[in-house]
Amino acid sequence: MTPTRPGTLLLIGVVCAAIAWLIVRETFATLPPLPWTAVPALALLAIGEAVVGRNLKARMEGRRPGKPVEPIAVARTAALAKASSAAAVAIGGLAAGFGGYVAGQLGKDVPRADAYAAAGTVIAAAALTAAALYLERCCRARGPDDRDTVDDDQADWR
Repeated sequence: MTPTRPGTLLLIGVVCAAIAWLIVRETFATLPPLPWTAVPALALLAIGEAVVGRNLKARMEGRRPGKPVEPIAVARTAALAKASSAAAVAIGGLAAGFGGYVAGQLGKDVPRADAYAAAGTVIAAAALTAAALYLERCCRARGPDDRDTVDDDQADWR
C-alpha cells in the first residue's frame, strides 16, 4: 500500500466541490437548511484518529507497555486512515461547493446560516484529513535507514 498522495486528495476535493456547486445551483430553493451535525462528528473523528496515531506510534516504538502491535492491526489502521482522509476531503469538498454557492447571498438569513455551517464543516473536514494523514504516517514501520544519525566521533567507539 502506497502513502496517500496530496494530488489525489486535491482532485477528490475539487471534483466534489464542483459537483456540489452544480447541484446546489439548480436545487437550492428546495433544499433544507444545511445541518451542523457534521461539524462535531468530524471533529470527534479527528480527535480519535490523532489519539490512535499517537498511541500506535508509541507502541510500535516500544515506548508504551503492552503486547506488541500485530502487523495486521497496523495494516487495517493504515487502510482506515487512507479511507477517512479521502472521505473527509470529499465531505469538505461538498461543503465547500455548497458554501461557494451561498457565499454570494450572505445578505439573507438562510444562506448566511448555510454558509456558516458549510465553513464549519470544511474546517472540521480539514482537521479530520490532517489527523488521518498523521495516523497513516504513524503506521509506517521504521526501517534501518530511519535510525538517528550518529556523529563521526561517536561512531568510532561503538
